[in-house]
Amino acid sequence: MAIKLFESLSREVRELRPSEPDGVFRFYNCGPTVYAPAHIGNFRTFVINDVIRRLLELEFPGKVRHVRNLTDVDDRTIGQARTEKRPLAEITRKWTELFHADCAALNCLPPHVEPTATGSIKEQVDMIDVLMRKGNAYRSADGSVYFKISSFPGYGALSRIRERELKVTNSVFDADHKDDIGDFALWKAYKSEDDGDVKWAGPSGAAEGRPGWHIECSAMIKKHLGETIDLHTGGVDLLFPHHENEIAQSQCCNGTTFARHWYHSEHLLVDGTTMSKSKGNYYTLSDLVAKGYSPMALRYALLSGHPRKQLNFTLDSLHAAESALKALARFSEGVAAGAKALEEGASTVFDGVFRALGDDLNTPAALGALFTAVNATDPRGATLADKAAFNRVIYALGLDLSTTSANASKPSVPEAVEHLAKLRWEAKKSKDFAAADRLRAEIAASGYSMLDGKDGYKLEALRKA
Repeated sequence: MAIKLFESLSREVRELRPSEPDGVFRFYNCGPTVYAPAHIGNFRTFVINDVIRRLLELEFPGKVRHVRNLTDVDDRTIGQARTEKRPLAEITRKWTELFHADCAALNCLPPHVEPTATGSIKEQVDMIDVLMRKGNAYRSADGSVYFKISSFPGYGALSRIRERELKVTNSVFDADHKDDIGDFALWKAYKSEDDGDVKWAGPSGAAEGRPGWHIECSAMIKKHLGETIDLHTGGVDLLFPHHENEIAQSQCCNGTTFARHWYHSEHLLVDGTTMSKSKGNYYTLSDLVAKGYSPMALRYALLSGHPRKQLNFTLDSLHAAESALKALARFSEGVAAGAKALEEGASTVFDGVFRALGDDLNTPAALGALFTAVNATDPRGATLADKAAFNRVIYALGLDLSTTSANASKPSVPEAVEHLAKLRWEAKKSKDFAAADRLRAEIAASGYSMLDGKDGYKLEALRKA
């Protein structure tokens, strides 16, 4: 099965293939900034990336290396630490744990490596030093370091951004310290009124401070995947300036192609408009779990639209997703009980699902093909080949049908809540009572109470008003 994806730089649909002689497919996707809960728009991108990862695992078994970063130092994480008057590491650990719990509930495979910005300071400083030596970066009067975009003729090729738009977009931060208004920060000089106690020794001749946002991904990719990767993904909101800046700084530093394939997923709308708290249409996974919906229903709903087109999410789409999952669970149970032998390698009615997934990740067409196949197949007469193909499809889509009862109206306790409960129980046993209290509050916000016993606990759904 060939996997073909639209490539954002060339504007062509191209097949994904490993480029190095070792046959390893090197895949990077930008992770979250851990200062608050990830919302369902964020998770649309992460779920899409998870399907890509699963398809790659099926196509290149044992030969996929997936890296996803955690941004744990930037203006927002530091701002949250100052607002809560707590150490930065404590703030980012809290939201990292919740992000991991949400990923587990949505059945997203963990990356093979998940580096942090604060854990990669040396690598970022080293890259900045190289860029300064090569003349692609310069120190400003306050000790910050900026990338000189005029030193990279290819700047703007990914986003197709025009010079006028570039100047307007990049004019927000510290324009007085730049040689050109379009230049971007690689290193930010320490400011006590903004940064508190967050600072590190800077590149050669620069002030103490912290890295700019863009350099972390370039440094982590170089360390864990090498100078050239096979696929770099993210939401369309990262295309400019983040990914444009990654290309410039990486290629100037390393002198070679940074990423052979770029793929971007589109925005999620809610009730036909952009998501915001002021509109009352802002949802996290915990918000939806508290309303009685399962994480698998959200995953299914997020896959119901083409990743490169805006998807309009509604609560009604979750009802439809729950019904679809129950139908798949009934089929799965029937196939498990009634599949019959057939020679290996036989084609099956589920082949169309993989054709759709391999054709620019057409997930709505894949779901349509899946139900066409299910409706055309009597599970009691299905073959072992059908059973294997169905299970392979379900794996590729990441739909955990074990959490879906074919008959019950909804699952008992969602996986995300179970995971939070386990974290809280461990925190209590280790006498980390602050963490235990925080996790109990998150469990309550998800619609459940946690009742402690001598040797264990139980979860009960809170009654809704």
